[in-house]
Amino acid sequence: MSRDDVRYSWRPGCPVPLSGLRKITMTYWGFDNQAHTGTLVVNKKVAEDVASVFEKLYDFRYPIRRMEPVDVYKGSDYDSIDADNTSAFNCRNATGSGSWSNHAYGLAVDLNPLENPYVYANGSNAHHNANAFVDRPLKKPGVINSGDRVVRAFEQIGWGWGGSWSGAKDYQHFSVNGR
Repeated sequence: MSRDDVRYSWRPGCPVPLSGLRKITMTYWGFDNQAHTGTLVVNKKVAEDVASVFEKLYDFRYPIRRMEPVDVYKGSDYDSIDADNTSAFNCRNATGSGSWSNHAYGLAVDLNPLENPYVYANGSNAHHNANAFVDRPLKKPGVINSGDRVVRAFEQIGWGWGGSWSGAKDYQHFSVNGR
């Protein structure tokens, strides 16, 4: 990793140093049923495990809209989500919190965030282009449902899913500690 790789998503004071991050470049299936190349930035401690999950997703032919570092969106989590971008590292606070997100440590992945939106406890979400994907279970391409093979693939590396939270549900979110 170089500083230029994370110009917008990393800054001094972030809870993980640049030396603690790795860039994973991998092939994934798009919604167009074609193979694409994408990149995730993650903590070096989980790079191999995360790559192994995405290898399984590739074998499943699980579709992913796009996979670009959040720096493509100048570090804007909102813009990355709005573009339906699968991403990982972003030095930011957790949604609605003053504490670091697991993304700030490179220990979380958001997968197809429009098909798998963050849903507030009252049932609303911040991205109206995701309204058709709020209610679960839902059988549509790229959607993650409780107990499905995507959830199980992350569980096999010990990661938890935000769709199992009580109250708000973060269907896109997988992390090393489940938060």
